Amino acid sequence: MTDQRTVRVSKYLSKHLRHQPDRIGLRLDEAGWTEIDALLTAAATHGFRITRDELDHVVATNDKKRFEIAGTRIRASQGHSIDVDLDLPPATPPPRLYHGTNPRALPSIRTEGLRAMNRHDVHLSPDLATATRVGARRGRPVILTVDSAAMHRDGHVFHVSANGVWLTKAVPARYIRFGEAR
Repeated sequence: MTDQRTVRVSKYLSKHLRHQPDRIGLRLDEAGWTEIDALLTAAATHGFRITRDELDHVVATNDKKRFEIAGTRIRASQGHSIDVDLDLPPATPPPRLYHGTNPRALPSIRTEGLRAMNRHDVHLSPDLATATRVGARRGRPVILTVDSAAMHRDGHVFHVSANGVWLTKAVPARYIRFGEAR
């Protein structure tokens, strides 16, 4: 499987398991799971044939571990804009978490903090390398440091997804230390 095909399949899965399952007639349960056979059939019916080997390859090699397989079912690990309950238990975060963004977003983050926008939660990284990679998707990244220990002490709830992404509803600006562009 070529790198280009891997990326195309991954983007297709993200779109339909996180945002628009109904676009291909796919049904997700309340936790975001769907049968793998149903996904492969729906994709083929809508002109994007994916083999089971390709699906397994994308799930196994995705650097962000965006997808989970359990038995005969698959789901996206996080990042949904549709209503799902990933049933993740509350977790105690490490003292600091990180968020990669671009300089254009800084004025609103300074006043409003980090908001989930069109997703369920704000996504935070456990390390600088991951935050840098995430922030670099839209140009030169700025890395924000979140005082997650103080947030947790103050009653903010955190969850950690199966792929290690930390999730919380919002990060008020007072908990953010603004870094330099990398």
